[in-house]
Amino acid sequence: MPQQFFYDEQIRRFLLQYIRAFSNFQVEYGKDRNGNTTLLTVPVKYGDSTRMVSSILRENSENKIIPTPMISCYITGLEYNPERRQDPTFVDKKHIRMRKFDINTNTYNTQQGNAFTIERLMPVPYTLQMATDIWTSNTNQKLQLMEQILVLFNPALEIQSTDNYLDWTSLSYIELQQVQFSNRSVPVGVDEQIDIATLSFTVPIYLTAPAKVKKLGVINKIVASIFDDQGGIAEGVIDGQILMGERMKFTPMNFGIIVLGNTIQILDRSETTTNKVDYSPLNDPPEKVGTDDVSWAALINQYGEMQPGISQIRLETGGSAEIVGTIAFHPSDPYKLLFTIQSDTIPTNDLPAVDKIINPLRSAPDAGLATAATGQRYLILNAIGDADNTDGPDAWGDLVAGANDVIEYTGNKWEVMFDSSNESGVHYLTNSNTNLQYKYTGNEWVKSYEGEYRAGDWSIVI
Repeated sequence: MPQQFFYDEQIRRFLLQYIRAFSNFQVEYGKDRNGNTTLLTVPVKYGDSTRMVSSILRENSENKIIPTPMISCYITGLEYNPERRQDPTFVDKKHIRMRKFDINTNTYNTQQGNAFTIERLMPVPYTLQMATDIWTSNTNQKLQLMEQILVLFNPALEIQSTDNYLDWTSLSYIELQQVQFSNRSVPVGVDEQIDIATLSFTVPIYLTAPAKVKKLGVINKIVASIFDDQGGIAEGVIDGQILMGERMKFTPMNFGIIVLGNTIQILDRSETTTNKVDYSPLNDPPEKVGTDDVSWAALINQYGEMQPGISQIRLETGGSAEIVGTIAFHPSDPYKLLFTIQSDTIPTNDLPAVDKIINPLRSAPDAGLATAATGQRYLILNAIGDADNTDGPDAWGDLVAGANDVIEYTGNKWEVMFDSSNESGVHYLTNSNTNLQYKYTGNEWVKSYEGEYRAGDWSIVI
């Protein structure tokens, strides 16, 4: 495995703060036409007073002198400091919860955003040796600068390399150790007009390794066993992202829901879905009975942020199957969600489609229905005839069928193609007239996934 490169500019940041400590000092530099004192801001540069640096500053010419006044800063040493060493194996953990950031307004709001755990390794102590050269062309300039600088170090000046709340190595201080007033010696030569005063400092710093950042999740479902008896992944592990805490799955506050077409509405614990007389769960859409409307946004925002087109609602339909669809807020109705079902989660039909779902005692071919033709199929809600009376309604011939049967016209008569009295398993078919799927539960037909879901039968994944 190749070595991972890491560079966080830690020493560089302390160096920049050190240089800033010597910025914006001024000296008197003559007078203007009105007799007022002119102040000159002294520039600060990084670099020591070596021959090469001096040559560059003079533009490689002996006929020029280095411009003064000027301050230069540079590193003279970096030493490991065992006196400040602490437990090298210590790992500090911080649990951080962020506020939610609104990308539209570029501001943080009052809702909770992501949560993280930060694991910080013990930093390594070092002592940074620094020097500051004060370049002046006369003693007056030197005294002005020295007086402004030296009063700051009594005995030290605090600095901060970053404003990161989690950076426990950002604070340090600059401590004055030694002052060399001049680099000149007696007698002074005739070819050197610049005098340099050198201030020596120590800066205790820490160097730290990268921190480990872990994104927190909320445990909403306990997986008792990851593998089943055959060695495969158990059904409890339905989504790797949910298991790893990257997404949350929950049923909020034990509410129920009503799924109707491409919309979902919240159903309170005390509410029912209909009180209509002669209600048919197959042909009549579910209706909410009650006025306790709950806003979807207010409910979901208590748990996190919904991502339109990414967040999901999962519907438990019995067994191991789930109906899954993505959700988004309704643009005009705060009490509804838009539901886009994932087609690959819809159960596969095992029975041919029917043309309509009918009450055969109220409608018949040429009496509310089309003329009988080969291949016409109907799901009937009421029985036709019985074993003792095979003379049924004339429109249906001698057909004898029970409620919930599927009948088909074979070319010369109507026959039962699905006998519900002899079926106890689950079956699926589609109503071609409405394009809705229906499920036979073993004793009745219901909509495949539309309808009422109580708490525990549905969940949100955000």
